[in-house]
Amino acid sequence: MRVARVFRLPMMAIMTALALSGCMRTSAAVAVAQPQSDPDSFADAAVPMPVAHDAAYRLDAGDKLRVVVYGQEGLTNTYAIDAGGSITMPLIGAVPARGRTPAGLASQISAKLRNGYIREPSVAVEVEAYRPFFILGEVAAPGQYPYVPNMSVESAVAIAGGFSPRARRDRVTLTHTDASGPSRMVVPLGTALGPGDTVLVGERWF
Repeated sequence: MRVARVFRLPMMAIMTALALSGCMRTSAAVAVAQPQSDPDSFADAAVPMPVAHDAAYRLDAGDKLRVVVYGQEGLTNTYAIDAGGSITMPLIGAVPARGRTPAGLASQISAKLRNGYIREPSVAVEVEAYRPFFILGEVAAPGQYPYVPNMSVESAVAIAGGFSPRARRDRVTLTHTDASGPSRMVVPLGTALGPGDTVLVGERWF
């Protein structure tokens, strides 16, 4: 009996040591995996990508722009493109914006500021609010509405209160203006809508 007790104590010590070493290995594995569950990594993955067409978007009257001139609080502001297609800024006055991209307008502003005002200006331009779209014809509330990115003709009809009882519901006439001028086409309801576009909902014949 005494011999059994003598061997029992070392065996218990060995089993305890093995159990502790196993726990230590488990804890180390969890610690290595911890950065993968870092909330910041999920936050980065959840950041929405910018709209693809923004870089090539052509500005026009009615767009509201956020112009940032770094280090120059008096010039940083929100500017609306007027009916003549320009924005008016302190120091440099009117800057033509119609038909330019936001990046192109930023370059133009930089060039004007560099001409006798600021040695090395750093300018950024982004669209703060797009020009409105128009919807006419057989809808409950025709008129002018704010444009939201990624709109379709169908969502424009919904914003205008839906179809009237006499509306043709399968297609509409869309007028779009770009650098080459205005174009008019008959399109289905799933067609993408752009800022400044005009949607005409026709009347069905029966």
